[in-house]
Amino acid sequence: MSVVLDILSSVGMWEAILRIATPFILGTLGVLLCERVGVLNLGIEGIMTFGAMIGWLTVYMGAGLWAGLLVAALCGAMFGLLHALLTVPLGLNQHVTGLGITLFASSFSYYIFRLAVPTATSPPTVEPFRALEVPVLSDIPFLGPVLFNQTAPTYLALGLVLVIAWVLYRTPLGLAIRMTGENPHAVDAQGIDPIWLRIGTIMAGSAMMGLAGAFLTLAAFNSFFPTMVQGRGWICIALVVFALWRPGRALLGAVLFAFFDAFQLRLQTIVDGVPYQLFLMLPYVLSILALVVMARRARVPQALMVPYRRGER
Repeated sequence: MSVVLDILSSVGMWEAILRIATPFILGTLGVLLCERVGVLNLGIEGIMTFGAMIGWLTVYMGAGLWAGLLVAALCGAMFGLLHALLTVPLGLNQHVTGLGITLFASSFSYYIFRLAVPTATSPPTVEPFRALEVPVLSDIPFLGPVLFNQTAPTYLALGLVLVIAWVLYRTPLGLAIRMTGENPHAVDAQGIDPIWLRIGTIMAGSAMMGLAGAFLTLAAFNSFFPTMVQGRGWICIALVVFALWRPGRALLGAVLFAFFDAFQLRLQTIVDGVPYQLFLMLPYVLSILALVVMARRARVPQALMVPYRRGER
């Protein structure tokens, strides 16, 4: 019991939680936007992988860190455009299209990576984002190092939670987005084209997925390797259900999963005689249990995965 209390009282652990949660926050927000307009985007795993690669490559070729994030977001938006064109006006199966984009983007990432560094035996590194101490606030005991000693992309992710929540629930655009995921015919009746609204929103959500991947290479680590996303995209899809399609709850779900992950990492270094695979399972098992509890209350957008065709009922 004392071991658990020591871990929970560690400032380093809580500081790591927010860092681990950042790609989940960005990825979950991206999935949330797509599903709010009625489109499931299973391309997130591949988009995150490509975002991680292209963000790293941009910086490796001499550009700045913010340029790396921007390029990753733009590339994510382009993959989102591809997914949107196939699933919205053409009405193709969203599961098949999303998985196809994941396979294509992941393979394309490795191809470009090998073109850029064909002879490297170990992944080349770049200078990543450093933690930014907020004056005065970072000196607050315990909370200061946890909340105000993070990298710039983490502050960006937290800011996007507030921005998206405001847009969705305080603006006419947000109302149109939410209504498109429920009843696109009603949106069309108000003179708003739900097809273009879906396409634009999917691109915005996919841009955040690209940012989530770029965080891994430009802030969490300093290099790229093809398997670095490690299923984070699929976790983001589950976290949207846990969040009940609300940005604030998405933040909570991302932090909760990050807590489990950070906790098991520290348990591995303290507890002897237990296979490390059991510790690796811990965050996923606990997240599944939390998801099961929350999913019973979930209200899925009524038009999710339902193609919209003007004039049909």
